[in-house]
Amino acid sequence: MNDRVILNHFVSVERLSNIEVMKLIRRGEAFKKGATWQPEKQQYFAANLFFENSTRTHTSFETAERKLGVDVLSFDTSTSSIQKGETLYDTILTLSALGTDVCVIRHSEEAFFQPLIDSKTIKTQIVNGGDGSGQHPSQCLLDLMTIYEEFGTFDSLKVAIVGDIVHSRVAKSNMQMLRRLGAEVYFSGPKEWFSEEYMAFGTYLPIDELVKSVDVMMMLRVQHERHHDGKQVFSKEAYHQTYGLTIERASQMKPSAIIMHPAPVNRDVELASELVEAKQSRIVTQMTNGVYARMAILEAVLTEAIL
Repeated sequence: MNDRVILNHFVSVERLSNIEVMKLIRRGEAFKKGATWQPEKQQYFAANLFFENSTRTHTSFETAERKLGVDVLSFDTSTSSIQKGETLYDTILTLSALGTDVCVIRHSEEAFFQPLIDSKTIKTQIVNGGDGSGQHPSQCLLDLMTIYEEFGTFDSLKVAIVGDIVHSRVAKSNMQMLRRLGAEVYFSGPKEWFSEEYMAFGTYLPIDELVKSVDVMMMLRVQHERHHDGKQVFSKEAYHQTYGLTIERASQMKPSAIIMHPAPVNRDVELASELVEAKQSRIVTQMTNGVYARMAILEAVLTEAIL
């Protein structure tokens, strides 16, 4: 029986079933252990279009592409025809016409991918590298992979998502998938940066109540670039003491609990600098797992199947 699951694009983890998500996690784990891809054709081309700054996601995708043997096209948004007024749609239309197999795109516009995947003319596969404050599906998958690698299950795990939640595309993807996979989700951070709609996925509690009982402390960066009112609500010191994972708070964590962060980390704001590489931190592991999770994503869309 053919157990391949069709996957034409990767734009939102929430569009996948739990079984499909677990298949991708296990494929990422297999790549980490040395598995290789057996491509169905001789040559594939990928283009990475990042309209917002990125270190980890951009470099991680390019590393994943090269590990898979995919040819990476040179594409710089600052010197492309977009600077002449060309739309994103027409840029992707062009890349598709030139034979590009997959385009990884990060853009400030939420759901930028919808016209691209709805197009009857564009043939290239689309991977969402982050859309505004909307979704960050590849980060979600690598986070899930890191948690599963640590605990071997999601059932009844207690996961805290702490910080600037309303502006975080990582938080939105993670809260939905963690709840679906059986974890207990908790939130903390400034009430100004929290929305009551998230209560459908978990419970809001003060950080000092959470830190003693959860299995995962997932800290989030304050996303100043998305605070369009321009107001600085907290000083760095005040935020760290009130909402951050301080050394004192970390000392109250369960010995088996882990610290996560999608990075970049604002040291001594959401997380004490000494904790970034601490024994309980999995931040570096997340970055490493990002390559293998994205290899699984790229393999799936290039072969149009989750293996």
